[in-house]
Amino acid sequence: MNSFKATEWVKGVWERSKNALTKTRGSSLTDTFKDRRPLHHAISILRAYRLRLLKGVGALGLLASVSIGGNQYVKLHTYEVYHVYVGDQQAGTVSDPKVVEDFILTKHQQLEEQNPNVHMVMNSEAINYKAEKAFNIQSNDEAALVGVDRLLVTKAVGVELVVSGQSMGIVKDKEAADAILDQIKSKFAPAATAAAKAQGAVSVLSAKAEPQIGAPIVEKVEFVEPVEIVAKDIQPAQLIDPQEIVRKLETGDVAPSKYTVVAGDCVGCIAKKLNIPRQLIYEKNPWIQDDKIKIGQVLDVTVLKPALTVRTVEKVVENQEIQFDTVYEKDENMRAGQTQAISPGQNGLKKVTFQLIKENGYLAEEQVLGEEVLVQPVSAVAKKGTKVILGEGTGKFIWPVLSPNITSSFGERWGKLHKGIDITGNKNIMAADNGIVIYVGDKRDGYGNQIIIDHQNGYKTIYGHLSQFFTSKGKIVEKGEKIGYMGSTGDSTGTHLHFEVQRSGTAENPMKFLSR
Repeated sequence: MNSFKATEWVKGVWERSKNALTKTRGSSLTDTFKDRRPLHHAISILRAYRLRLLKGVGALGLLASVSIGGNQYVKLHTYEVYHVYVGDQQAGTVSDPKVVEDFILTKHQQLEEQNPNVHMVMNSEAINYKAEKAFNIQSNDEAALVGVDRLLVTKAVGVELVVSGQSMGIVKDKEAADAILDQIKSKFAPAATAAAKAQGAVSVLSAKAEPQIGAPIVEKVEFVEPVEIVAKDIQPAQLIDPQEIVRKLETGDVAPSKYTVVAGDCVGCIAKKLNIPRQLIYEKNPWIQDDKIKIGQVLDVTVLKPALTVRTVEKVVENQEIQFDTVYEKDENMRAGQTQAISPGQNGLKKVTFQLIKENGYLAEEQVLGEEVLVQPVSAVAKKGTKVILGEGTGKFIWPVLSPNITSSFGERWGKLHKGIDITGNKNIMAADNGIVIYVGDKRDGYGNQIIIDHQNGYKTIYGHLSQFFTSKGKIVEKGEKIGYMGSTGDSTGTHLHFEVQRSGTAENPMKFLSR
């Protein structure tokens, strides 16, 4: 009996009872005493209906109790589970995704322990879950993990180091490949590589840093050839020892090469004949002194052909002397060319900044970035005779070419003393001062076609690697007079002028006598 019907039934019972009582009260006393049955009957009816009313209300309470208890039961037995899929294939049902995640973590650790030298991966990223909540739904963690393990795929991966499109080998991971490249770089720029690594940079240091005198600052370190690090699926047997790859990158698997000195050979001649750097011969054969070699001697001329070339850009600052001038007081009674000191002079000092570009440690290009005079020279004072003698120098030198650019400076540059400076610019060569030409030709000393001028004041100048001569031996030339044309004869890697200044037979830095 629902609550609406029960309510209507109770109302009906109440109305019938009320009507009976009204009728009873409205009767005469005589009628009442004459027949007491109607009142008794009404009371009996009322009691009967009250009993039925109580039974109805009790039934409603029981139904409500049963309904509430059932809802609690269903609620307590409703669970949420997770269906596990690997890709689009179902592996099973688990009570919590953490069950699978813990299993994957353990499996990763086992793979690393079983394959310490190989990077192993599996397709765990393909795992996904679908949650479901239902009455009395079941999960089976153990069976689901068996299904996950069956559907997971494990494989070995590595990285291939590729230079100029050629494979150099396969290593475990990118960290191993980066370590190989850093090792190659550090051979030619150790400080730069360490600093760049600490800063998280590739290979560039701050160009604003000011170098100390004689201590180069590496501004840039880079590879000439294109380098790629490519991830790929591999077989563990394909992995190569990283040091084997380093050796291959540095040497190019070149076999040793020897050369036996024959008649007419010189260091520069051999270098040109074999098309190798002169510096390489000095480095491979340190026993050579003053370019002296003998017939039958065997030289190591092995030229490594690295697969990877490291180019460095360096800035270096050097202090160089500035040759003082001499101020002459003319004396017509003295023969021209004769001098008499009155007061001594003093050399000045200048700071010269160079940029050096090297490839695998070999100097490829050198450029003067700037000069700064630190100490001005003090001129000497002397008497000088005015009786003219042709061919005597003034003691002051001009640049032998117009628009000069230094490509290699004086000093230790290629493992040996470079006795002059190499200059490019206008190809017409001029006499740096007045003098007498004492040599025109090829002395086979590496300078090729050359001119030597004696300035008859203790100085001589040498002009090397010329392609043409515009003067001859014994001719008197004046400062600025055209004497030859720039070339690439002798031991030369390109068209330029080797310019050398000698004082009393000793080579001195031409930059002492020249300025911008």
